[in-house]
Amino acid sequence: MYGITRSLRSTPVSALRAATRTATPSLGSRRWNSKVSGPVIGIDLGTTNSCVSIFEAGSPKVLENSEGARTTPSVVAFTKDGERLVGQPARRQAVVNAENTIFASKRLIGRKFSDAEVQRDIKQVPYKIVPHTNGDAWVEARGEKYSPSQIGAFVVGKMKDTASSYLGKPVKHAVITVPAYFNDSQRQATKDAGQIAGLDVLRVINEPTAAALAYGLDKNDSAVIAVYDLGGGTFDISILEMQKGVFEVKSTNGDTHLGGEDFDIALVNYILEEFKKQEGIDVSNDRMAIQRVREAAERAKIELSSTSQTDISLPYITATAEGPKHINITLTRSKLEQIVKPLIDRTNEPCQKALRDAGIKPSELNDVILVGGMTRMPKVIETVKATFGKEPSKGVNPDEAVAMGAAIQAGVLAGNVTDILLLDVTPLSLGIETLGGVFTRLINRNTTIPTKKSQSFSTAADGQTAIEVKVYQGERELVRDNKLLGNFQLTGLPPAPKGVPQIQITFDIDADGIVNVSAVDKATNREQSMTIASSSGLSDNEIENMVADAERYAEEDKARRAVIEDKVYQGERELVRDNKLLGNFQLTGLPPAPKGVPQIQITFDIDADGIVNVSAVDKATNREQSMTIASSSGLSDNEIENMVADAERYAEEDKARRAVIEEADKGESFVADTEKSMAEFESQFDAAEREKVKKLLAELREISAKGASGDASVKGEDIKAAMDAAQQASLGLFQKVYESRKQSGEAEAKPEEPKEGEPKKE
Repeated sequence: MYGITRSLRSTPVSALRAATRTATPSLGSRRWNSKVSGPVIGIDLGTTNSCVSIFEAGSPKVLENSEGARTTPSVVAFTKDGERLVGQPARRQAVVNAENTIFASKRLIGRKFSDAEVQRDIKQVPYKIVPHTNGDAWVEARGEKYSPSQIGAFVVGKMKDTASSYLGKPVKHAVITVPAYFNDSQRQATKDAGQIAGLDVLRVINEPTAAALAYGLDKNDSAVIAVYDLGGGTFDISILEMQKGVFEVKSTNGDTHLGGEDFDIALVNYILEEFKKQEGIDVSNDRMAIQRVREAAERAKIELSSTSQTDISLPYITATAEGPKHINITLTRSKLEQIVKPLIDRTNEPCQKALRDAGIKPSELNDVILVGGMTRMPKVIETVKATFGKEPSKGVNPDEAVAMGAAIQAGVLAGNVTDILLLDVTPLSLGIETLGGVFTRLINRNTTIPTKKSQSFSTAADGQTAIEVKVYQGERELVRDNKLLGNFQLTGLPPAPKGVPQIQITFDIDADGIVNVSAVDKATNREQSMTIASSSGLSDNEIENMVADAERYAEEDKARRAVIEDKVYQGERELVRDNKLLGNFQLTGLPPAPKGVPQIQITFDIDADGIVNVSAVDKATNREQSMTIASSSGLSDNEIENMVADAERYAEEDKARRAVIEEADKGESFVADTEKSMAEFESQFDAAEREKVKKLLAELREISAKGASGDASVKGEDIKAAMDAAQQASLGLFQKVYESRKQSGEAEAKPEEPKEGEPKKE
């Protein structure tokens, strides 16, 4: 089995241009869905609060829940009586049932238990976060384990019931919003939450984009706006252009682990430290005490948005032999701002990057829209004003705008709104690992979705019958610096010289931002593909499919059929090790052939939901395999935060590393081609000249191998110099053979001159 670092290499630029289809959005599919019957609701599934809206009488309407509130706490509790509480009832009993009350589960969705952010959250919440068998982060309550998607489904179910009660009929369809910087597995997990709740999730749209729809619904003027969305668990910044009902996202950036929860945690830690200083008591391991402090911290944070000072009073927080102990702290707005300043400052860099990516200056913005409860904080408003140089707009309700925008998009899909077109983007670059760990992008960040793009690759070894496609996301040049999303194999390629097979890789991102990747061998039409699926646990179908796949592949292995595994990556770095693996699949049954001969065409297809499909086709046999990218861990906070920054920071280093790998590939190819040609004319070479060339080829092979393996002592110019020397020597060697054969040919062709006195022959 060849890994992708040995199996795929990019075809020449000229060939790629011919084989690559431009990534373009499919606009027609985004107008409306003729198959939808019945109402379509819009849901903002938030970290702290959720909201549901419908499009009615030409405008979105936010609905009140059974408690009479327009927003519902995203809290689920499991009582000792076996009852499940959702929303405000769950929140009210949190102090006395802290271990079994789940909140902020959105921060866990699509993440692995081993993620640094998850490990940090474990120390901050009173409930149990546990690893699932597949490594995902789940929660445990009353001895039962639940996926974050299941917890989200309970909240979505309440939103569904709220809408059904208002409309007086069942609701089956919905549009659900997600943070713009959510990766593919997080988006799919959010769709799963809706499906678990009994909804057909027609579309997943980005929260800032939804807010822009709510802001611009009744505006006919052209405008460029920024949406600054600082919610309970995530931060997004998007730059959009609005023109005659067309909402086009120019760029997006953000941080999926920065929001009001982090502000609360910072304040909780401050309160605990102050109490420890005053009383010498550490209550950080007392779950009930922590829950009381957390609720008090949130109240104080909210109060300080409208007052300059507040008192935090928690009587009987704990007790010692001396008697009960109480927390009594006076907190000022300036002290709160000092505590959370590092968090607010973290929003600045994503804003600058979004402006840069959009090619927009702050002075060119017509408006800055504030979304999310944290944007009510005066210091946040002040920071936004300083960042963009203008007073932010208060034209939308920060808590309701996202749900209202989702309802507008629901109206579009239901056919009730026909004059709005939403063009969103994918937040991070997507690509695959090619020879030497290089990250080869197929879809760049901020590409309008839905989109689909294909590019042809080939084998890197003679007789190679399989390739592996690793899918990454990120912004670095090498895959090791980006995020691996998944991988798959394309097998059964006909043996051929390296570089001959054409494998078409296709990335397909749908309107939900979910990725499908496929690989097709153009010769055999063998294809394999994958979808980057959710990290919400295995369904019955998934389990059945896994068993069936295991049996199928076992038979293939038994028959010794060659396997190509395509691994699809997303990111901005040059090597796959620096990017994110999205998924993988296999293309099997390729006929054996020398390396470089089979042509495997890899196609990336991104649909209107931003979901990627990748296919691989062997051109000789037309064998094909594809995938909608399979499950992988969500991007960690640091990974998302640093991907674009790392791409810029390591640009020169990555460029140099990629240059070495590319030169090493050229060197290895030159050695293989030259040795093959020398074998053909072995007997015609001068022995000394031949040995000289062989020695130079051996030196070139050695230095190329070192360069390909990442030896830091090898530079691209070193390999180039060795190749130039070998090339000059080999050219001289073949030149002499050519001249010798030419002279022999001329001698044979020249007519024999008659001897003196003899007549010329006619």
